[in-house]
Amino acid sequence: MSDSSSDLEATKLQSKQTVNQTKSFLSGGAGGIACVLVGHPFDLTKTRMQTAAPGAYTGAIDVVRKTIAADGIKGMYRGITPPLVGVTPIFAISFWGYDVGKRIVYAATPSRKSQTLSIGELAIAGGLSAVPATLVAGPAERVKVLLQVAGQSGQAAYSGPIDVVRKLYAEGGMRSIFRGTFATLARDGPGSAVYFATYETLKRSLSPAPALLPNGEKAAAPPLSLPAVMLAGGSAGVAMWAIAIPPDTIKSRLQSAPQGTYSGFMDCARKLIAADGVTALWKGFGPAMARAFPANAATFVGVELSLKLMDGLW
Repeated sequence: MSDSSSDLEATKLQSKQTVNQTKSFLSGGAGGIACVLVGHPFDLTKTRMQTAAPGAYTGAIDVVRKTIAADGIKGMYRGITPPLVGVTPIFAISFWGYDVGKRIVYAATPSRKSQTLSIGELAIAGGLSAVPATLVAGPAERVKVLLQVAGQSGQAAYSGPIDVVRKLYAEGGMRSIFRGTFATLARDGPGSAVYFATYETLKRSLSPAPALLPNGEKAAAPPLSLPAVMLAGGSAGVAMWAIAIPPDTIKSRLQSAPQGTYSGFMDCARKLIAADGVTALWKGFGPAMARAFPANAATFVGVELSLKLMDGLW
């Protein structure tokens, strides 16, 4: 093959990879928006249970009842602006990071016999996806949590996300805005590994068998049905939150507490366990699990439908 032909093939491959990464980025944003619209009331309930003083609520239903009594239905959507505005880059970066993570795995195993990644390799790619996403998710989570707990048990009130950012910066600069970012990574690193590995595992098991072509070769596998996508996506969300609640509880406490309450992630965990016992790490487990299936089913429906739309366009 001539040098010009090699250069042309390399250019085509690079162009295809760029398109695929762009699609991963955009589809992740679409999935994230769907996730927030479906899951925010559950997330608010979880956060309030995690941050309230002992005895403030008898359970998730009590949180919902008191929130609606105080603020109406709109109270269940307190703090939705930061995740809705931030969710596009967060989820977009996460799904783009997952695509990059898979490429890193391929690059690290040049002598591999199969191009199909193992479940362990998919988990590694999923864990890597959390690293760039956390740079956006950390401060967005900080603002969201403060808005969600505003007015609860003497918590400061804010007029909106900009007011939160302004007051946090006045309080402690960028360090204050990024408080809890390590806790966010501690939650999302392992969580994303389980999340993507679970989805891909179920996606493979639920995919219809490809038809045989007249020449005996296998045709491309038909796309998953929407019910199958919802089952795989919802199950991935349940698997992720089954292990993510303890670091999430610490993150919520750390990000909602007044400055100086905790020196860091481990100090927050130690004081929380000393005050309320180890079971305190699982506060909000019920709302989180109730949210996990519908919110993440919506996420992957958004991802798959947007990918299908983009595949039809370019």
